[in-house]
Amino acid sequence: MKKQYFSYKETMEFLDDAARDYPDLIKVKSIGETWEGRPIMLATISLDVHNADKKPALLYTGTIHAREWIGIELANSFIKYIIDNYQFNPKLQDALTRNTLYIVPCLNPDGFEYSRTHFSFWRKNRRNNGDGTYGVDLNRNFGVRFKERSDPSSNIYGGPSAFSEPETQAIRDFVADHGNITVSLDYHSQGNVFFPAHKFDHEAEIDTTDLNTLCANMAFEIEKVTGRKYGIHRGKPPTNLINGSGREYYYSKGILATVVEVGTKNIPDYMENMSESVNENIPALVHALRSAVNYSDLAPSRPDNFNMSEVTENSITLEWESPEDANVYFEIYRNTHHKSPCTDDNLVGITKSLSFSDIQLKSGQLYFYKIRSVSLETKIKGPYAPEVKIRTLLAHEQFSKTLFPPANQIGYVGQYTQEKNHEHFGLNSLFIGVNKSRGACYGVIEFSLDRLPDDAEIKEACFSLYPMNRVSAKLEGYGEWGISFLDASSVPNIRDYNDIANATVIHSGQTIESDRVTQGVWSDWPLNGKERAILQEQLKTGKVLMRIDGPTTLPNGADSQMMQFDIGYGRFGSGIHYRPNLEIIYTRQANKVEISPTSINTIMAEGNVTGKLQTGYDKDGNKIYGQLAFAMHSMPDPKRTVITNAYLQLSNHNSLGPKKDIRFTVELADFEELSFESMKQRESIQYIGYEVSNAELRNKKTHYFDFDSYSRGELESLYENNAQAFFLIRATSGFRDGQDELVEWVNSPTENLQPKLVVEYIERKKTPLESPTNIRTKIENNKVKILWDNPKDPDFVGSFVVRNCFHPPRSPFDGVKLYGGPDEYTYDSFGNPNKPKYYAVFSYDNVPNFSQSSCVHFSVDQTIPVIEIDPEDVDNQQGDDLESYLDS
Repeated sequence: MKKQYFSYKETMEFLDDAARDYPDLIKVKSIGETWEGRPIMLATISLDVHNADKKPALLYTGTIHAREWIGIELANSFIKYIIDNYQFNPKLQDALTRNTLYIVPCLNPDGFEYSRTHFSFWRKNRRNNGDGTYGVDLNRNFGVRFKERSDPSSNIYGGPSAFSEPETQAIRDFVADHGNITVSLDYHSQGNVFFPAHKFDHEAEIDTTDLNTLCANMAFEIEKVTGRKYGIHRGKPPTNLINGSGREYYYSKGILATVVEVGTKNIPDYMENMSESVNENIPALVHALRSAVNYSDLAPSRPDNFNMSEVTENSITLEWESPEDANVYFEIYRNTHHKSPCTDDNLVGITKSLSFSDIQLKSGQLYFYKIRSVSLETKIKGPYAPEVKIRTLLAHEQFSKTLFPPANQIGYVGQYTQEKNHEHFGLNSLFIGVNKSRGACYGVIEFSLDRLPDDAEIKEACFSLYPMNRVSAKLEGYGEWGISFLDASSVPNIRDYNDIANATVIHSGQTIESDRVTQGVWSDWPLNGKERAILQEQLKTGKVLMRIDGPTTLPNGADSQMMQFDIGYGRFGSGIHYRPNLEIIYTRQANKVEISPTSINTIMAEGNVTGKLQTGYDKDGNKIYGQLAFAMHSMPDPKRTVITNAYLQLSNHNSLGPKKDIRFTVELADFEELSFESMKQRESIQYIGYEVSNAELRNKKTHYFDFDSYSRGELESLYENNAQAFFLIRATSGFRDGQDELVEWVNSPTENLQPKLVVEYIERKKTPLESPTNIRTKIENNKVKILWDNPKDPDFVGSFVVRNCFHPPRSPFDGVKLYGGPDEYTYDSFGNPNKPKYYAVFSYDNVPNFSQSSCVHFSVDQTIPVIEIDPEDVDNQQGDDLESYLDS
């Protein structure tokens, strides 16, 4: 028989049976009564349940919106999972020993039963509003930012006053009586996304890393079950969109709170979709329950002042503070993407020290670091310090550019919106996919490549989009989103749907399946070799035109499979920090110079021979050394020269007998004088290339001794210090001694046959500019204006401005980017001017090398008004941007 959904009556019976059969594990009670007289049931679950209120707790609330049946269904399934597994599952035992679960399967029993038996899409409770309408949106009825609305028939009508409803009163009073609650999960549908709580500063809070990491770890558990990726959206909603929600109310009480939006439909097919959504979320709930103790008074304190102290091409050193007598150690986690989990797989350090060096990193790579304390005695883990973001320095031959499209070169075109497609550029967001009203929709982005030099050689590239809303992607496992490179000459008008749809496609790139397109987590398309070659070819045209593809057809009965991506522009765009970008790492074509030696000598025990180059052993078995010196005056300014390759080129006149096991090596060496004793006492810097065997001497006329990376660095250092490079050629024998064995190397300058030092190099600035000066702030038009003075340097390209709420940023990537360019001021248009914070400004050149920061701490004494956007005061197109928030 087909499995069906629980009714509320069946849920109450199930809870009563569970409490009767497992009295030491489960207690059940009603915390209130609805308008229609139904009890609001809450189960308390913990090992030794009679002491449950003394333990840190997780609060689970489900189906506050009547049509979102996942909440009650998952709750019942989780309780059954606990009953079936708690006696032997070690993770579950640990969770229930240290923590308590308070679970309200259905916070809206009246509305749920009305949805189940009469009108499936019903959302509110069943209050009689007295004017012929019914219902209050309970998730707009809590006391944080409650907003009065005049239309009781609205789906988001919040009631006559905050906490006017018996359901919200019941959970309010329960939370007030249970200060042990540290984590709250409010289950909704739809979207496969976590919505952590806000304080409406639209900036990071001290516990933002805790919220994001809790959600990321839960998402990791979900992905392990089904491969589905859940998003995490703690971005910047328009300020006035969230009013009176339970999530924000719990958060205001010091509880880590998040909404979990499950699935792509409110009431999906049970066997095919709902059961899968339930199964994938149970391990995530176990993780959340285990985490409750980490945010209690039993946990060690959060590390302070977590920051970077040093960064190189392949290493990062971190430092932090903690009470000296703290009986703790520290766990350090490293990720390469934001909002990523912290698991054993990315735990890179465990230390008792207050610093940590992470080595063997990739150059030019962005890394995200998190740290938390762990009690030595109890092993309880504490909250995370605010995350630190750092990019390693570029390799010495690399350059990078992050390209952003201008507003008039980014938008979307809809099949059924031809007359409005020109308005879709530079406004709010990209709608990509298909729905009934717009038809098929493509994203269109044109990047100018003029900022890259003509001789750029692209080594890495990545295209990134920020998905801000997937609630209209309503079909599980249907469709893919990807990128296509278009022939720009085949597109007369990028704002015309037909021109874009019928454009000549140079290459269709990688795709992301619908189950793996996340909301609130960047979607990245690292370009493979073929795609980089296409980008390289487009350098000749000065631009690259990309189309963002999604599904273009719908199955029968479906109305939408549409993703929405932020573009950083427009009324609901979130600024440059969320703007689509193409990040390119490249080098340049190398110049090549062949350098002749300034001196050539053969150094023997009985004396030196100038102008000849011989190596081997004399008749007494003493080594004979060959010596070469090179001066690199023919190369440009050493402060702007990077050696990318080098090799020593030698040719030999003769070889030794066929059975002689003698080899010849070349050293980059340092010695004071050209004497036999000095050669024996020399300081060897590095071997150059591999040794040459006697067999190779017989078979080859020319030998190439390649420099490794260390040798290239030493050669570059010698050049910077205007010093000659000295090389020593010596013989080694497999026997104890060689005797009377001598190889002569070619040295005929008149015939252009002599040793050569071949150096390949690029011109690239090596040292950062001076830092900006005179950084200052002021309030202008209710926004923070940041001002500074740029350095006066011919290599100056621009200044980079970031905001960080917790510490002075030592890296230009450690915070929210506000500006990058040549001006000497910018505005913080997306933060709350009433919140103290640090602003840092870094100057940069065309590499870019970033200067040390100039930083200012900002705070105000007065209250600055924050302009709020009313969701009812938007046009039709902008109204679509609100759907995910209004549905929560």
